[in-house]
Amino acid sequence: MAPRRHAARGRATFNDPDGNIWVMQEITARLPGRVDPTVTSYTSVHDLKAALERAARAHGEHEKRTGEADPNWPDWYAAYMVAEQAGTELPE
Repeated sequence: MAPRRHAARGRATFNDPDGNIWVMQEITARLPGRVDPTVTSYTSVHDLKAALERAARAHGEHEKRTGEADPNWPDWYAAYMVAEQAGTELPE
């Protein structure tokens, strides 16, 4: 690891038995635009379950506001969960 934790400065190289040279580099920060904010992933069953529960509560409030059941609730949940993780505006 780079002593001052500069982005992309820590580096190690090694050769494998086939003669290939490998370079590993520590990346501590991403350049703007290098990460797609719409890519949504959960690292555990617990995290996914918690996200679904938050979406369910928010969707319940959505149905109260509209006064009717939402037959497209899977679309609404998906939009909510992606927006929540991306930090963008949540659906209403």
